[in-house]
Amino acid sequence: MSDSEADSDVDEKNLPSREECEERCQMFAQVTGTDTALAMFFLQDREWNVETALNAYFAETGGEPVGSGQSTIVGTNTHSRTQTVRAGPEGPDPEPHRIRLLSWNLDGLDPGSIKSRMQAVCDIINKEKPHVVFLQEVIPLTLPILSEGCGMYQVIPGGDNHYFTAIMLRVGHVQFEESSVTPFPTSMMLRNLLSVKCRVKGIRFQMMTSHLESPVGASNYNDERKSQQVKAFEAMKEADHDRTVLFGGDTNMIDEEVGTLPEDIFDLWETTGQRADAKYTYDKRTNDNRAIPGYKQFMRLDRLYIRHSTPMSQVTQVDFELAGTDRLPCNRFPSDHWGIQAHFNINGVPKPT
Repeated sequence: MSDSEADSDVDEKNLPSREECEERCQMFAQVTGTDTALAMFFLQDREWNVETALNAYFAETGGEPVGSGQSTIVGTNTHSRTQTVRAGPEGPDPEPHRIRLLSWNLDGLDPGSIKSRMQAVCDIINKEKPHVVFLQEVIPLTLPILSEGCGMYQVIPGGDNHYFTAIMLRVGHVQFEESSVTPFPTSMMLRNLLSVKCRVKGIRFQMMTSHLESPVGASNYNDERKSQQVKAFEAMKEADHDRTVLFGGDTNMIDEEVGTLPEDIFDLWETTGQRADAKYTYDKRTNDNRAIPGYKQFMRLDRLYIRHSTPMSQVTQVDFELAGTDRLPCNRFPSDHWGIQAHFNINGVPKPT
C-alpha cells in the first residue's frame, strides 16, 4: 500500500458518519441562511468542523449571512425582545445576602448530542439558580430549548442569525430595565456586545456579555479580538457610576493578550483567590467533546470582570467556580468549555443564622 493510500484510509476513518455529515450541513445552512450544497463545500475542506467552516464563510462574505437581510438587532438602540417566561411562585429566599452569576459558552455549533447537552445545561441552571446567566454560542436551534427548559428565567438574545449571545434573568429576583446590542463594526464573525440594565435584589447592575473574535490563525483576527476587548472595557467605564458593572463571556484571550487591566476593572477569578481548580475553562486534558489526538491544550479563555459602583461598592465578590464538569449519560460534557460561576455578597445584608 502506498503512503497516499494509507493517508486516505486514515482520513476516511476520521470522518463523521453520513448522518452526522448531513446534520452538520443542515446546521451550517440554517445558521448562514444558505443551502446544504454550499455547506458541504465549506465543511469538506475543513474536516467537517462546523465552527471552522462558519468562520471561513463569514470571513469570505464580509460577515453578512446570505439571504438574511438586515439584522433586527443593530446599533445601540434599546430593545426588549425576550422569550416567554412561565415563572411560578417561589418560597422565601434562603440567601438574601447572595447574588450569583453564571457564564458559559455552550458550543452550539457542535451538533453532537446537542439536545441532550442543552437539556443538561438547563438542569444545571435550574439546580444552581444563578440570578443572571451569560451565554455564548446560542443558535436558533438551542434558543427555544433554553427558554422552555429554564421557565424561571427571562431570556434576552443578542442576535438571531449567526451563533449569538444571550442573557438570562431569574424572574422574581431580577427586574429587567432595558437592553441594547452594540455591534463590533470590523468583526468578521458578527460579534457584538449585549448589555442589560437590571436590578438584582434591589442592587442596580449593568450586565454585559460577548463572544470575542475567535483565533483562526491570521493576525488580523487577533487584532480584532483585542480591539473588541478594549471596546468592552470602555463600555464598562462609561456605564452609570451608581451601577455595578459585570462583563464576561468567552473572551478567547490568553493571559499574555489581556495585559494590564484598566483602573477600577478587576478579574473575578483573581480577586476571589485564584482557585487552581477553577482556572482553565477550555481544558482538553479532561474535556474530550472535541477530542483531537495528541491535543491536550488548556487555557483560561472564559473570564468575568467587575467595575464596582461609586462612591460605595454595593457587592463583594466571594467565590469563583467551574460548572458543567460532570460527564453526561451520552458520554459527553454539556459543552467543550466549562461554565464559570461567580458568587457575591450584598454589602450590609446579614447572612441567615
